[in-house]
Amino acid sequence: MNLRSIISVSQLNMYVRSLLEGDENLNNVFVRGEISNFSPNARSGHLYMTLKDGNSSVKAVMFAGNASKIKFRIENGMSVIARGRVSLYERDGAYQFYIDDIQPEGIGSLAVAFEQLKERLSKEGLFDSVKKKPIPPFPKRIGVISSPNGAAVQDVVNIISRRFPLAEIIFAGVPVQGDGTGEIIAHAVSDFNYLKCADVIIIARGGGSAEDLWEFNSETLARAIYNSEIPIISGVGHETDFTICDFVSDLRAPTPSAAAELAVPDINELTAYLNLINSKMNKAINSKILFEEMRLDKLSDSGYLRKPADFIDDCEKKISDLNKSLNIAVKAIYENQYNRAFVLLSKLDALNPLRILSRGYSVVKLNESVVSSVSQLKVNDRIELCFTDGKVSATVTKITDKVK
Repeated sequence: MNLRSIISVSQLNMYVRSLLEGDENLNNVFVRGEISNFSPNARSGHLYMTLKDGNSSVKAVMFAGNASKIKFRIENGMSVIARGRVSLYERDGAYQFYIDDIQPEGIGSLAVAFEQLKERLSKEGLFDSVKKKPIPPFPKRIGVISSPNGAAVQDVVNIISRRFPLAEIIFAGVPVQGDGTGEIIAHAVSDFNYLKCADVIIIARGGGSAEDLWEFNSETLARAIYNSEIPIISGVGHETDFTICDFVSDLRAPTPSAAAELAVPDINELTAYLNLINSKMNKAINSKILFEEMRLDKLSDSGYLRKPADFIDDCEKKISDLNKSLNIAVKAIYENQYNRAFVLLSKLDALNPLRILSRGYSVVKLNESVVSSVSQLKVNDRIELCFTDGKVSATVTKITDKVK
């Protein structure tokens, strides 16, 4: 054995790594596979995963610098095409695929990212219609967030100035394209809310490709719009363009110009409406005046106004007649009640026990109780006979049966 031919593990791994990295076919290779064991490192920002197909798998890593450029959210089970290089991780002696770029297979990364974010925010309730704030009908101050150099802001300003010149436009110039634009627009939304300097906000940007409008799909911007106390109108792109900004805003306009029209009323229409109301009001007032004049003329022709004494005499006569009617009614009621009382007293008097006694009858009492039957008495009972003019005490000496 030649000791010089013995190498360490580190040397072996270093050599194999040099072979792999020296192979041009492995320096820029595209690999199709399904993601599994996805494990992002929150501290470093690196993404660790496994790419697999039906027969094999390979460990892969995407460093933070490249990972930060991904527009969509990587998930287990997702079919992707990854571009990168093959090398060896010397410490573990395991070969890995180092990913520089990764795209969903069969659909663009921007489309996947859009659908993923849309689904997640929808589940959180950011798009719920019940949470949309109403647009004020007559805003005094309108906040406009747009590029200072774009045609969109000119259209918005021109339309607002023409339709409702009473409104004040407060402009926040921002970039509307490029990395980080979404956060800048979100800050502008927050500033408007902090300063409370607008009644409604318009976010405006002209049309463009999906890449041009991508920053309007920013999650940061979406949450800023959702948390805004000021209602927001989204006027981004053309009628066929949809962004997350459209879904979360309180009102979506197909274009920046349409957003301006939705933000303010048309002063010409308001003027015409007010003129119509004014005309109806004048007609109503004139009609009322005419009616009261006719009523006054009718009253002025009345004899009472010409001879007020006649009116007083008529009133006195009516009072006198009412007084007579009242006296007659009271007298009739009195006589009716008197006659009724007399009849009742007559009946009551007829039932008076003293009247019965006055006709020769008496009341027999035993121990202060009225005796109504012979069966209540026995011989030698002390009884009391009550007459109309006095009482007699007696003793029962004989009891006979009922007279037949």
